[in-house]
Amino acid sequence: MTPVEPCRLVLQGSFCYLCRKIIIMFTVIGIMFGGIAIGYLLRKVELLQKIGKPISYTILLLLFLLGISVGANEAIVSNLTTLGGQAFLLALAGTLGSVLAAWGVYHFFFKERRRE
Repeated sequence: MTPVEPCRLVLQGSFCYLCRKIIIMFTVIGIMFGGIAIGYLLRKVELLQKIGKPISYTILLLLFLLGISVGANEAIVSNLTTLGGQAFLLALAGTLGSVLAAWGVYHFFFKERRRE
């Protein structure tokens, strides 16, 4: 077997595809943790206490715009039955797995045993 050649971070003056994706991922995670830290430090500021509703409306607007983007994408719309079926199966499997796990945790850890 020949060993896999390691990724050279710079290929022809630009990052390789995988390295770009990793950098983007850590940037997003860093921004999120930065927001958490700033929110923690400013948690007693009265303005931040009242910002929950506007954030919820903004998230709803973003979801609506995402729906418009998906609806305008021909590739997604033409494969909607396949993608929808796969999404349904994934959601069903995730839900059933969660219900079974919750039942197991309840049964083994929280259910009172009858003393005979």
